[in-house]
Amino acid sequence: MIQRPTVTEALRTALDRSRIVALLGPRQCGKTTLARQFVSLESYNYFDLEDPLSLARLDEAMTALRSLTGLVVIDEIQRRPELFPILRVLADRDPLPSRFLILGSASPALLRQSSESLAGRLETIRIGGLTFADVGLEAQEQHWLRGGLPLSFLAGSETDSLAWRKNFIQTFLERDIPQLGIGTPAPMLFRFWTMLAHYHGQVWNAAEPARSLGVNESTVRRYLDLLEGVFMVRQLPSWHANLKKRQVKSPKIYFRDSGLLHQLLGIRTKEALLSHPKCGASWEGYIIEALLTDSQPDEAYFWATYAGAEIDLLLFKSGRRIGVEIKRADAPRLTPSMRSALTDLSLDRLLVIYPGGRGYRLAENIEVIPASHLAEGVITR
Repeated sequence: MIQRPTVTEALRTALDRSRIVALLGPRQCGKTTLARQFVSLESYNYFDLEDPLSLARLDEAMTALRSLTGLVVIDEIQRRPELFPILRVLADRDPLPSRFLILGSASPALLRQSSESLAGRLETIRIGGLTFADVGLEAQEQHWLRGGLPLSFLAGSETDSLAWRKNFIQTFLERDIPQLGIGTPAPMLFRFWTMLAHYHGQVWNAAEPARSLGVNESTVRRYLDLLEGVFMVRQLPSWHANLKKRQVKSPKIYFRDSGLLHQLLGIRTKEALLSHPKCGASWEGYIIEALLTDSQPDEAYFWATYAGAEIDLLLFKSGRRIGVEIKRADAPRLTPSMRSALTDLSLDRLLVIYPGGRGYRLAENIEVIPASHLAEGVITR
């Protein structure tokens, strides 16, 4: 089993200070494995809401939970949203005999319910699959190709990884989405998801996919919000500076897991990936997800003007403004766009991430960083 020290420590800290902790992330991202480090699956304090026995025990939820002491884990909480008011009552007891760790495949309904019922009592930790820091430098190329969902990354062969991802997508559409109470037909959502793969790394425009699918733009936006709500895609918002320049206002779209992106693009091997038209966009999204996951910025945006100036990431971290450009090039050079971003956005630093092995300085406050250094906390230095 690959150790995940960063998220494990964050979870341990949250459990020490909060009455209820929600660990949210996509299906099969490792939430249950992380929870097992705190409570055994065989423990009477562990409830798996996909297990008929656990569901039966929670038929009288207040009675079942009130007498438990220590840490109580409830897995797949989105299946029983009526538990939230009960957890609120149990978390307000004094003295407090038990704390709760709830695991969920995040959905807008889940987040709304929890925020309404557990305000002031709930701390939320959002995770994805295995991160760049988890797998290490030696496995970076495999991690990029297969993605971070543990069973895809750890599969015994490329064929096994492909088969797992294909089955994951099918199961996700045919079982998991309907369980969230969403009635969108699986074939329609699959077509949209596949279409969305070709928008990876691009500014979102709902008009073209709406025409292709024969639906209106509001329906397409609802599909997009759904896939973001279950952590399949990320809508990176644009930043609007107070400038006399026309600036892009629509978000950019990124798949959060590169393996699922490659599956839907029909990319099967490393060689196929490196020769694919979306290779650069795939690598950009892969690095963005690594940065956002490992650095945990306070806010994250992209910035672009219609005159051509742009920056891939604008991060706000501890009161600092940090710009990030991602270049899949042998030796990135200083560009007018970088100078414009540094000045117009009042950046403290501008980092250029590239796949090479040596860092170097381009100008004052602009430096090139190898992607292999991302796990060393380059954003927070």
